[in-house]
Amino acid sequence: MCVGLRQQDEIVPHQPGYGVKGRTPPSCCGWSRCCGMGDFRPRTVWLGHPEKREQRYPRNVINNQKYNFFTFLPGVLFNQFKYFFNLYFLLLACSQFVNELRLGALYTYWVPLGFVLIITIVREAVEEVRCFLRDKEVNSQIYSKLSTRGTVKVKSSSIQVGDLIIVEKNQRVPADMIFLRTSEKNGSCFLRTDQLDGETDWKLRLPVSCTQRLPTAADLLQIRSYVYAEEPNIDIHNFIGTFTREDGDPPVNESLSIENTLWASTVIASGTHLYITYSRGSRPQIGLFDLEVNCLTKILFGALVVVSLVMVALQHFAGRWYLQIFRFLLLFSNIVPISLRVNLDMGKMVFSWMIRKDSKIPGTVVRASTIPEQLGRISYLLTDKTGTLTQNEMVFRRLHLGTVAYGMDSMDEVQSHVFSAYTQPSHDLPTSRAPAATKVRKTISSRVHEAVKAIALVHNVTPVYESNGVTDQAEAEQHYEDTCRVYQASSPDEVSLVQWTESVGLTLVGRDQSSMQLRTPSGQILNFTILQIFPFTYESKRMGIIVRDETTGEITFYMKGADVVMAGIVQYNDWLEEECGNMAREGLRVLVVAKKSLTEEQYQDFEARYVQAKLSVHDRSLKVATVIESLEMEMELLCLTGVEDQLQADVRPTLEILRNAGIKVWMLTGDKLETATCTAKNAHLVTRNQDIHVFRPVTTRGEAHLELNAFRRKHDCALVISGDSLEVCLKFYEYEFMELACQCPAVVCCRCAPTQKAQIVRLLQERTGKLTCAVGEEPHNHQTAEGEGKQASLAADFSVSQFKHLGRLLMVHGRNSYKRSAALSQFVIHRSLCISTMQAVFSSVFYFASVPLYQGFLIIGYSTIYTMFPVFSLVLDKDVKSEVAMLYPELYKDLLKGRPLSFKTFLIWVLISIYQGSIIMYGALLLFESEFVHIVAISFTSLILTELLMVALTVQTWHWLMIVAELLSLACYIASLVFLHEFIDVYFIATLSFVWKVTAITLVSCLPLYILKYLRRRFSPPSYSKLTS
Repeated sequence: MCVGLRQQDEIVPHQPGYGVKGRTPPSCCGWSRCCGMGDFRPRTVWLGHPEKREQRYPRNVINNQKYNFFTFLPGVLFNQFKYFFNLYFLLLACSQFVNELRLGALYTYWVPLGFVLIITIVREAVEEVRCFLRDKEVNSQIYSKLSTRGTVKVKSSSIQVGDLIIVEKNQRVPADMIFLRTSEKNGSCFLRTDQLDGETDWKLRLPVSCTQRLPTAADLLQIRSYVYAEEPNIDIHNFIGTFTREDGDPPVNESLSIENTLWASTVIASGTHLYITYSRGSRPQIGLFDLEVNCLTKILFGALVVVSLVMVALQHFAGRWYLQIFRFLLLFSNIVPISLRVNLDMGKMVFSWMIRKDSKIPGTVVRASTIPEQLGRISYLLTDKTGTLTQNEMVFRRLHLGTVAYGMDSMDEVQSHVFSAYTQPSHDLPTSRAPAATKVRKTISSRVHEAVKAIALVHNVTPVYESNGVTDQAEAEQHYEDTCRVYQASSPDEVSLVQWTESVGLTLVGRDQSSMQLRTPSGQILNFTILQIFPFTYESKRMGIIVRDETTGEITFYMKGADVVMAGIVQYNDWLEEECGNMAREGLRVLVVAKKSLTEEQYQDFEARYVQAKLSVHDRSLKVATVIESLEMEMELLCLTGVEDQLQADVRPTLEILRNAGIKVWMLTGDKLETATCTAKNAHLVTRNQDIHVFRPVTTRGEAHLELNAFRRKHDCALVISGDSLEVCLKFYEYEFMELACQCPAVVCCRCAPTQKAQIVRLLQERTGKLTCAVGEEPHNHQTAEGEGKQASLAADFSVSQFKHLGRLLMVHGRNSYKRSAALSQFVIHRSLCISTMQAVFSSVFYFASVPLYQGFLIIGYSTIYTMFPVFSLVLDKDVKSEVAMLYPELYKDLLKGRPLSFKTFLIWVLISIYQGSIIMYGALLLFESEFVHIVAISFTSLILTELLMVALTVQTWHWLMIVAELLSLACYIASLVFLHEFIDVYFIATLSFVWKVTAITLVSCLPLYILKYLRRRFSPPSYSKLTS
């Protein structure tokens, strides 16, 4: 049971692209200032009384649509015409209403523009309908609401701030809520926040203890209570609030933290829970390829203006020359191809579809269908370690007590020590032994027992019992059935530790909010009361628990954490640092476990100060941390634990593929330097013969300067640097550090904070100008999986289920998408330049007259039904098979220089267009006999055949759809000749004279290019042709 505080439309976007079933942050209409919702303020929410709200809140609806019914058409048109080139074509079309500027039929200009707009509108409409249906499905989900009339069913969209909502197992939380009650016996629940931060681990949430103690859920409506909550913000990892019950005697005041909240779109693990709704609070992507194409179209526009001015200048600016300039701008408008943008957009949709449908990379999701060709030009790949290179499935490997260590092969010794600790009283020890030996054995045995007991208690793991078909759930819980037990925890590390204590004889069999039960090897149940829990945070890097042993009454404070923080908390010792380093070098994740015994008076004093600190609204975190730190002194070091996170399948070959493809891989992790270095070697991120330069810890500018100079003298070595040193280097020597780091074949950043990860991505892109791809359970701010820090899961542009799929995604799909996009864009430009060159030749021959060569349907048909399908079929072309692309990743390296679409290739295609356009036009002028319509017939037919032959010349691997497209286009042209008698002499085209003239012109325009292509492949073949032959 929970009470709602904030509604969906108030959700502060945690990251671009968020939520279940396509939920993204609501559009601005949800919480804009015009609705009076712009200012986020703290709020007081009365339980079960939405009418008592002190301010107006938006409806609890998800709305991902960019437009509504009335704004759709104006919005789409505005978004199209805000770009210069679309506006330019609109102005051209409008100019045809002016008689002095009209060059032919109105539809000559309006139909191509309308065609492009219709395709865009249809595409946007399909997207909007999909969004609407997804939103409707989410907003119509039914939830149970507790009211004075009992339990009533409500739609998600009808939930208000202050409502009491019941959420069942596996339901998604409909709005941001405070956790009030649960049906679970252990008084807690687990939820998954994968839709918010990409983390699939279960997280523990606790109900407000005052409301959990009420006899029934209906009593929530009988009490006078309210929740005070901080203002909505983007931080999903912290929350400050208080719960107050006014009718209590005395009034109850409880502090609320992140543990008492359930954010919208999280998933409940089990049980029925009651909450109060509290409510928490698209970017268009333009890729590098699009920017390059825009640059080329600007050059073409410049050429258009120059050609128009030259034509008027050759007329010596006679008469109304300014009108002539406009007429020539209209006449040569084909130089800038209107269909370029729509062809590329449709091509990207095809590439995205191909990625989704590839059976060799199942589960791949394309969220940014506007940038698939970016995958073909990645220079830097930044990856997380945990859950990305590794499986995030932990296996316990080592227990170290300082004087003795136990590995996997000696766990039976640990088991016997634990067994003896619980089955043999101290007086039963063999008396025949020497006293010294007995003492040593007893010491080791008790130390092992203390360590195992501590590991079994200091965690946030909850055992859950499920029916296994033979035993039902209630019976399994009652008898602690081992076969029915599963562990739920927020971290796989914790589960592996608890599973290990079970394997050596001390089993966690029960847990609720206030107690824990352990079962000894002899079957005895040990009861512990949980007095306080201090959960793990990224900042503190440790977790603690205070428990009371019900048998002895002893109060003990247990703590485990990273060695960097625990070193200053435990009593002095001479082995901690050395052994942590040794275990980390083996690739193990190390935790330090310590304890401190407390007297009743010490605990009571601590509790009073702790409760006071938790109730403060201002600087709560700081005050609470200060109180806890007063306990964290001179703790007794018990042991070190080492767990191993195993590598994912095929990580090594994938990293080798990426390295051979010229992609530099950086690993960013929060782990220890030694652990990170070991994983880098293990995964072959650093090759065996490569040197590793470990950047020494630096804290000052001078130290950083000296260390950078030492690093500068190294060549071709991998860099390993810690987050603290990185921060110092970036503060004082940002440019120098990035310059040196970019030259390294591999970089490992350890002890790296999420904010630093985002900063590194940003700096890489700024400094190098190269494309960067960040991969991980929490992608960072970049081009191919955009987001920032811990809150970036659904910001990813592409999602792959396994790291090994990256190889195929980049080597095959990325490479093909980029090469195809380059070929398509250049061919569309060639198609437009050919006809423009012919127009220029025609005008210059006829005394620079601004008269169109082709009119009406000919000009429209040329760029649509006659050539559209063959040109677009280039999106199916490929130079090598996917197996070859994977086998020779060096082919990918060629693309990093941007050669498929460069000024050089652009110039080559411009020259080809000018040559072919001139040959066709001059050939038609030379060979025509008497009538002008013969020129049109000969030149236009030659032009269509040339385009179809040029597509055939460009294609490297034929697909059956390409052949269909070529034949279909030719058939369309031949069939349409019957209806084109207005422009073409139908009787003339049936003569032998027409056929030989068209054949001759087409051969002269295409044959030299075929010969050049053959000679080039013979004497200077591209790298891929060597592999295909």
